Amino acid sequence: MISGLEPATVELRGLVKRFGKDVFAVNDVDLHIARGELLTLLGPSGCGKTTALRLIAGLERPTAGQILLDDEDVARLPAYLRDVTMVFQSYALFPHMNVFENVAYGLRVARRPKEEIGARVEEALAMVGLEGLAHRTPSQLSGGQQQRVALARALVIRPRVLLFDEPLSNLDAKLRKRVREDIRELQQRLGITSVYVTHDQEEALAISDRVVVMREGVIEQIGSPHELYTRPASRFVADFIGSANFLPGRYDGQQIDLLGYRWAHEQDVAAGPVTVMVRPEAVEFARDDEPAIDAKVVSAAYLGAATEYLFDVAGTELFATMSGGGMSAAHKGDRVRLRLKPAAVSLLPAD
Repeated sequence: MISGLEPATVELRGLVKRFGKDVFAVNDVDLHIARGELLTLLGPSGCGKTTALRLIAGLERPTAGQILLDDEDVARLPAYLRDVTMVFQSYALFPHMNVFENVAYGLRVARRPKEEIGARVEEALAMVGLEGLAHRTPSQLSGGQQQRVALARALVIRPRVLLFDEPLSNLDAKLRKRVREDIRELQQRLGITSVYVTHDQEEALAISDRVVVMREGVIEQIGSPHELYTRPASRFVADFIGSANFLPGRYDGQQIDLLGYRWAHEQDVAAGPVTVMVRPEAVEFARDDEPAIDAKVVSAAYLGAATEYLFDVAGTELFATMSGGGMSAAHKGDRVRLRLKPAAVSLLPAD
């Protein structure tokens, strides 16, 4: 734990950011972030997630509303008075400075004593696993090491809230996965309140305590990664978080009826016509002695650990991912019988 680190709660109340007369980047957003929580703002480009982050950081001024850190409204305070710091997408490292000087920069601007700067930089570098690299320049570091320097520079000033603006987008896929695991482990170890912005659904699910899905400046849904994936509140959320099929069905309050295939289901959805959301991993081949959905194989792609199928179900496409080694169990043109795993099925209002 970094000494002197005192994480804050964050609360947004009626937060609005308008550009011009009619463009609302953030529109009347209410949100509470618990002390020590890692919350991710997720959504497509233009949804307002980055603007919301910049409002918390003090890099944008709100049109209306409050931003509270531990019940103190900081919405009108400049960024340097908020005890909030951001890890940027571009790292923003000074190329002419070595690692030590990059991390120490904020402390030197604050005119901290030399001995304190040395101790705090050493502590921050140890936290991110960069001991022994203090005298290297950014050009002598890998992308992952540069990201750690940016993280150490943010931590060294002991912020109350740590903000991440798509911090992994400049890394390749393999390195991105490793660095996101490092960020999550460090955040949990420090217990620092963190707000993370990304457009990558997998990244958001892997790293977050809760995820906020945004669309056109408003919040579509807030929940744990599991809640958002298994019980999306709208077709937009279901379609944005992972892959999903949408099929017409009926619900009587106790059972789902999908093309005559019925199974018990409990969900707070009005009885009547519904849209049945089916995740690709919910589909599997049925045994001969159990109820099933009749389908035709449109395509089958064997990927080693899994096979991706596209089925035709009464004129509607159904995409499926079936795990397991070996050759594909069915081929293009085959007639097959399918069953669904209830845990990966959810109901939405009918289109």
